[in-house]
Amino acid sequence: MLRVAGFASRLCRGPARLLSAAAASPIPAPNPSPEIAYNKIFINNEWHDAVSKKTFPTINPATGEVICQVAEGDKADVDKAVKAARAAFQLGSPWRRMDASHRGKLLNRLADLIERDRAYLAALETLDNGKPYSIAYLVDLDMVVKCLRYFAGWSDKFHGKTIPLDGDFFCYTRHEPVGVCGQIIPVGHLIKKAAAESNLKRVTLELGGKSPNIIMSDADMDWAVDQAHFALFFNQGQCCCAGSRTYVQEDIYNEFVERSVEKAKSRVVGNPFDFKTEQGPQVDEEQFKKILGYINTGKREGAKLLCGGNPAADRGYFVQPTVFGDVQDNMTIAREEIFGPVMQIMKFKTIEEIIERANNSKYGLAAAVFTKDIDKANYVSQALRAGTVWVNCYNVFGAQAPFGGYKASGNGRELGEYGLEAYLEVKNVTIKIPQKNS
Repeated sequence: MLRVAGFASRLCRGPARLLSAAAASPIPAPNPSPEIAYNKIFINNEWHDAVSKKTFPTINPATGEVICQVAEGDKADVDKAVKAARAAFQLGSPWRRMDASHRGKLLNRLADLIERDRAYLAALETLDNGKPYSIAYLVDLDMVVKCLRYFAGWSDKFHGKTIPLDGDFFCYTRHEPVGVCGQIIPVGHLIKKAAAESNLKRVTLELGGKSPNIIMSDADMDWAVDQAHFALFFNQGQCCCAGSRTYVQEDIYNEFVERSVEKAKSRVVGNPFDFKTEQGPQVDEEQFKKILGYINTGKREGAKLLCGGNPAADRGYFVQPTVFGDVQDNMTIAREEIFGPVMQIMKFKTIEEIIERANNSKYGLAAAVFTKDIDKANYVSQALRAGTVWVNCYNVFGAQAPFGGYKASGNGRELGEYGLEAYLEVKNVTIKIPQKNS
């Protein structure tokens, strides 16, 4: 089973470039009231009500209004889905005997269908979670299609090895699927604990981060300001790998802060279906209140609020783009994942100092360094304890490259060839032969 992560490729272009691309590309006008065609649970190629018949309301975060009621799955529905998946995995089943190349065709067919309904899916995404329509259409769905096509290409590329074992034996390996897999988006630590206490189920976890973004004094100032803004504010700040600890070398600190505040103040917050909008609402009321709580904590602990800090509208879950200066490493906003449009800028002096401070976190998902000195970039990137390190860019993803974290940011990797390892078992087959001739 393959996990398609909703990440964006080529994101180093920045939000302004994406919006201008939206205006230049043949992107269809959005339908802000798309038909809700499906709101049930999809099991065994059929739509089902929840076994309990329960539903829950999904809310439009831009207005606070109910979009529709959605079937609320629980253990009984999971058991039903697992039963169907296990049946498909049984010996002799059509799915199990299907040619590998045909499995790739099916993934490509799914990609074709997503491309066909791209505008509709983007509108649903915007309506449901507040992401600007242009970003959902140009970035998210583009990456989904590329992920599907990338892994479709892998379907008939798995192969084992022959091994020259001592004695009269023929030895080879096979790569086989682990079987039925569950994909659970939140509560990763709880899942890991439950797996360990049950039957040693294998888990791959991506658990968030507090990623350091290091701006050296020799960095291209225009580009560094643009990318630091993008690293934090993209997707309303709701990115697991957001550059949420911005470290700036002391001799350029004041200019960087001033320009970052100007950029935050000019950020367009509003209707996510409007092509001019750069920032929509937060995903729900709970996250909205959590972000405002962190802002109040930052002010209470002595960080300097330079702009923003309040709700950005009378209704909906909009938060003003917020920038804090004079932030200390021991402050709550510098240590905990806010998951919102709240930028924290901190000052540093030396490379050795910033490496130690950047690594002084329970997280290790991503990091970045901006400098014109490639030796400096290599030195710092090798020292940072993070699963991804970007140099002179941020939020650059591709289906071909692995993504995952160190420390409390998770274990295992998604995407790329590395991302397939969690879904494979390696089997050694050794056969006694009469006589070895090679």
